[in-house]
Amino acid sequence: MAGNAEKIIAAAKDAYAQGARLVLTPELSICGYPPEDLLLRAAFIKTCDEAVSHVALGLAQCQGLHVVVGHPQGTDVRTKSTAIQKRTNQASVLSGGKVVATYAKRELPNYQVFDERRYFTAGDSACVIDVDGTRVGLLICEDAWFDAPCQAAKAAGAEVLAVINASPFHVGKQAERIERMRDGALLTGLPLIYAHCVGGQDEIVFDGGSFALQADGSVAGRAKSFVEDLWHIETTPISQAISTKAFQLSCSTSQTPLGLQNDGLSDLWQALVLGVRDYVNKNGFPSIILGLSGGIDSALVLAIAVDALGASRVRCVMMPSPYTAEISWVDARDMAKRMGVRYDEMSIVPEFNAFKASLSHEFNGLAEDATEENIQARIRGTMLMALSNKFGSIVLTTGNKSEMATGYCTLYGDMAGGFAVIKDVAKTTVFKLAHWRNQHDPFGTGEQPIPERIITRPPSAELRADQTDQDSLPPYEVLDAILERYMENDQSIEEILAAGFAAADVERVTKLIKINEYKRRQAPIGIRVTHRSFGKDWRYPITSKFRA
Repeated sequence: MAGNAEKIIAAAKDAYAQGARLVLTPELSICGYPPEDLLLRAAFIKTCDEAVSHVALGLAQCQGLHVVVGHPQGTDVRTKSTAIQKRTNQASVLSGGKVVATYAKRELPNYQVFDERRYFTAGDSACVIDVDGTRVGLLICEDAWFDAPCQAAKAAGAEVLAVINASPFHVGKQAERIERMRDGALLTGLPLIYAHCVGGQDEIVFDGGSFALQADGSVAGRAKSFVEDLWHIETTPISQAISTKAFQLSCSTSQTPLGLQNDGLSDLWQALVLGVRDYVNKNGFPSIILGLSGGIDSALVLAIAVDALGASRVRCVMMPSPYTAEISWVDARDMAKRMGVRYDEMSIVPEFNAFKASLSHEFNGLAEDATEENIQARIRGTMLMALSNKFGSIVLTTGNKSEMATGYCTLYGDMAGGFAVIKDVAKTTVFKLAHWRNQHDPFGTGEQPIPERIITRPPSAELRADQTDQDSLPPYEVLDAILERYMENDQSIEEILAAGFAAADVERVTKLIKINEYKRRQAPIGIRVTHRSFGKDWRYPITSKFRA
């Protein structure tokens, strides 16, 4: 929190020097979002309070400056039998070295990744501050998705709405935010400024892209996405009414085109890159390591990792088994060379033979099956984790959402690692992202990172002779469509069948989703990029006989 406080002070002083008199920072900017059960610790709240005071004093000499910071606020009331904690998700206005106004968030989200009712008590009052003659109504994130808080701010005299936010990214979310904020601007007839968080926090990514809307709902401008940005907005009175003024907004040149009418792949790529970069850097890992198989999933993860951290901090290891095809060796070497990363080959054949010899008495007379396939995956997982332990590198796993959904992955094998980069990316989207990255060079590498044959050859785990993924799963186009309808959009079996999917495929996929919950509970966390990911968004019991 000391680092957050210093960052806020530095940005506010910079803004003040350039003429700003109101600085907005994101929701819970003092501590970060979401703090989860840290909010239950009195010491955590105390440290937040101290950081707020530090920011206020650090900006005390900036006469006329108002800075809005987000932070938790609350007290503990102890009785003989229990401790009662009352917390609010608060915005405090700092000016002249002290807190001059506060606002408590009124609408507490309790869906998807949000769990605010577990921690916070809802506020019930509006907050309007006067900044150089402009009356600004404060709102916090979810408040602006509802009519009542917006109307309350206007009723209290607001002439401009300022919303501070920590709104997690998923594909399509940026357009959703603008459309809903447009409703708020039109409802109140007031300009609206939306200040948004940016950065990765565990599995969540915040995409920035703060924006401003005129009173008629039109977009005045938008800040950069996926990078920190100090963005300037000027309010200009355009008419004088009896009690309130009307304002026109104009924005600084750091604004970027809206770009909302694309296929979402650019935003998705940047979200994955930012998620990896922040998780690795904020948790102090010097580098990453991953198993490179010659297949598309590990190739995609490698490209994301290099874009996130640079080639010098990425190492990949090819671990061939008796079933590894020659083209997998060739393609893995080619991929590593293109990306400029350290590449090593470590055969698992000796270890695999040793395992089979050790188990030969137990397995005598039994045919080889998934057991032997899983042994190979677990040898690879053990080798990667050994390298991680020895050198401090974090292991990135390479499983995609389609595999996680259906259990087409090996517990303690290819699931072993610290961070699951494409855990929320369906296989069909994996192919789209690979094509997109080969056609774009967002970070100026000057190289198509993924060999074309890796993209076009049939996917295979290569754990038995002549194996392909489609031996065990429906075609990915079918699997992913059912997964999206059933898991992401909560459609019923009847609705999916009515859409024309074969009953056998629907039965197979939904059954696999159910019986593999135990695996997903033991998987590493990964980046959330859809509106419903496995993890906080998906909460189903492992032990259950219910079937739809």
